Formats: sequence, C-alpha cells, structure tokens
Amino acid sequence: MITQKATNITWHQGNITPADRERLLNQKGVVLWFTGLSASGKSTLALSVEERLFEMGHLTSVLDGDNIRHGLNKNLGFSPEDREENIRRIGEVSKLFADAGVITMTAFISPYRADRDKARERLSEGRFIEIYMQVPLHIAEQRDPKGLYEKARKGEIKEFTGISAPYEEPLKPELIVDTGKLNVKESTDLVLNYLKGKNII
Repeated sequence: MITQKATNITWHQGNITPADRERLLNQKGVVLWFTGLSASGKSTLALSVEERLFEMGHLTSVLDGDNIRHGLNKNLGFSPEDREENIRRIGEVSKLFADAGVITMTAFISPYRADRDKARERLSEGRFIEIYMQVPLHIAEQRDPKGLYEKARKGEIKEFTGISAPYEEPLKPELIVDTGKLNVKESTDLVLNYLKGKNII
C-alpha cells in the first residue's frame, strides 16, 4: 500500500475532459496492457499494433518495459518490491496517457496478478484491456532473443520470471494471443478486430 507523503496538496481539475479529447481525436483513450513471459512477443506485437493504428490515423504510444527502465524506472531492480513499484508507476503513467485520449500500449512482463489488477482499477470500465501473450515456456526459451533464459538457467540472472521467479497468468483477460501459433500479422489483426468490435477505433 502506497501512503501519501506530500501534504498541503490539492487536485486541480481541468476544463477539458477526457471525453473532449476523445472527440477531438475520434478515438477512445484506453490502455492495452500486454503481459506475458519474456520473449512472448509483447513488444513486437505492441509496436506492430501501434504502426497499424498510426497508418489508420490514430494517436498511439507504446510504453516498453526495457525503455522505461532506462529513464522513469532506472532506480528499480527486479526484486518483488521493485517489480511492484515498476508496475505501479506504469499504471499511473498509462492512465495519464489514456486520459489524454491516447491509445496507450504497455509491454511489461508484469508477473503479479495483483499489480495488474491495481492498474486496471485506476481506469473506468472498458478502458483497461488486458492482453495475455500466451506462449509455452519452452518456445519462449527457444526464441530468447536477448539470451536471458540461458543466463537465468546458469544462475547468472537472479529472480528471472518463469525460471526463478513466478508468473501469474491472467484469470480473465480481455484477449488471449497465442504467439506459439499466430504470427505477428495474425496477432495484430486479432487486436485490431477487438478494438473495432468495442468501438474504440
């Protein structure tokens, strides 16, 4: 539980609402929360969806796990406590983006169900779309573009999700993408069709 340290602060409500921004952009501000093991295809799919949405004239942004750790979360490691804070911050940032009317995609392992649920609670119904990148561990290990699984198996990386740290699968994600069976185009089409079906785009 994060406690409020700052005192004598007041929330300032602006005159322009999220609905106003959505009308301007002709889209709904939502968060597409891609979650799954390392090498499950989160960043690849998020970037592909972003490119297709951009081509369709939509304003989007991708918050990528590694990229965020170069700046906003550079002071965090991979302990359970740091993972929790990492996702808490991203939940707050992604809400700000969505409130600005942006179709926001987050590509983070986000291994703990409770942390993802807290991010969901920050947004109103229908604005948090959990996308589970489902892939068998052995396929993720075969891909291993960064060589992380191999290092984790050798004990060179501690608390590595799927090997020496847990991953809690989503119970009721809005969308499941089986990247062991679907290619990038098929996966992208699946996400876009979902967004169209929910009148987000």
